[in-house]
Amino acid sequence: MTAAMFAGISACTQSQPNVIVITATFQPIESIVAPTLPDDAAPLLTPILPVESPTPDPTRPAAVVTTATEYVVQPGDTLYAIAQANGVSLEALLAANTQITDPNLLSVGQTINLPDPPNETTGDFKIIPDSRLVRGPGSGAFNVAGFITQQPGYISIAADVVDDRLLSAAEVVQRVSLEYSVDARLLLALLEYRAGWLTKTELSDTQKIYAMEGRASPAGFDRSGLYRQLAWAANQLNRAYYGWRYRGLANLEFEDGTRLRFTPGLNAGTVGVQYFLSQNTAYADWTQQVSAEGFYRLYTTYFGNPFADSIDPLVPAAVQQPPMTLPFPQGQTWFFTGGPHGGWGSGSAWAAIDFAPPDDRPDGSPACYVSEYPATAVAPGMIVRSEGGSVILDLDMDGDETTGWTVLYLHIASEGRAVTGSILQAGDLIGYPSCEGGFSNGTHVHIARRYNGEWIPSHCDQCAPGYETPPFVLGGWTVYGLTNQEYQGYLQNGGERRIAEQGRLIPDNRVSR
Repeated sequence: MTAAMFAGISACTQSQPNVIVITATFQPIESIVAPTLPDDAAPLLTPILPVESPTPDPTRPAAVVTTATEYVVQPGDTLYAIAQANGVSLEALLAANTQITDPNLLSVGQTINLPDPPNETTGDFKIIPDSRLVRGPGSGAFNVAGFITQQPGYISIAADVVDDRLLSAAEVVQRVSLEYSVDARLLLALLEYRAGWLTKTELSDTQKIYAMEGRASPAGFDRSGLYRQLAWAANQLNRAYYGWRYRGLANLEFEDGTRLRFTPGLNAGTVGVQYFLSQNTAYADWTQQVSAEGFYRLYTTYFGNPFADSIDPLVPAAVQQPPMTLPFPQGQTWFFTGGPHGGWGSGSAWAAIDFAPPDDRPDGSPACYVSEYPATAVAPGMIVRSEGGSVILDLDMDGDETTGWTVLYLHIASEGRAVTGSILQAGDLIGYPSCEGGFSNGTHVHIARRYNGEWIPSHCDQCAPGYETPPFVLGGWTVYGLTNQEYQGYLQNGGERRIAEQGRLIPDNRVSR
């Protein structure tokens, strides 16, 4: 692994030859040139406090409070996934199941005891609209570099070594914002709120190295430095945003064991911020942080009322996916190697799936190579970004990846890749699969959808009524996932089914176009 990787998501590896290993973590893309400073880049100086909860932002229907006290293990379950699905920490679940001596070993049909559901709820003050957490329409107009040059604090001189390159703080913030599709203003405000990066010139080593966590990362996880800290923060924000919006997330748990239910009627953006602020924070302090006098006050000081220009909703209920083909040429058979998983990091809506090309490689040859088989455009569009292994296809061709439908391709080799500004038709060349960009132990293509900057789940079996998302359909094949099992799933086309598997010798994962 390089020094720039976001730790915390384990790769899935196997030892036998000809194994294709799915994407697990992500490295930064190539350096981004900051735009010129606009006249209005200076922050506001007076906080704008709401008279009352200030948002008509769409809410998710109230979750049904489960009274279940037991869970029966299903094929593919892990204890961590069971904990997440039931809104408890792994530690709390282990404490309720003292009979489990090895948390890595579960048996199908085994009964897991669940902690009682919480009775108390979080606050109902709405902190931020969805369109100020997601890097959606309008987010691209914010000048990260211009804003940072006007701040007196440590951020104006800070830098980080990312993938053996020295990057300014502005480049790092912009990079993480693009990768995770999280608004840069939120990341900057959290940097100030957690560690004083915008105003303080003298910071402790902990504030510099672990700005977002506020303390050293847990053993086994190196999240030191600005890039890793922002990546961790963005992933936590996304984990709760998409968990609440699409996966039935209902509860919040603190380190001392205090558990709360998210208040019915909150919006996903507020849930994301509430969840992030609960990380490494005592419950008593958190209650103030999520009030009108907490983080919201600081945010408005710099960026004004976030609800004044919010876009509601980011993803309209009636939105439909445009027709898309499979991402490889006619007459070829590829391997479906990864079911629904994170678009960028594990928190991002499980928006992605993986395909591996059909190169005939000798046994024992490297798993990472540049394929001779091209990945192709799934629909007509414009290339709006092509760098660092990533290619973004903009289907509405307005040149703005924060509006309308976009498709992310990852692990595309730099040589022969479609260039920014290209107009493509379905089936035109995107580039050649490799291990470039992110972290991959085997050549493949990672593909994911976004709409108005929001990651769209590949399959939404836990969506609340009214929050269903358009099916992910490629050339007549519809993507399905297994509940709470990342990377697991299948493609269905009429009576035919293809199962996500990582090997090349399994007929069930072969997909032809």
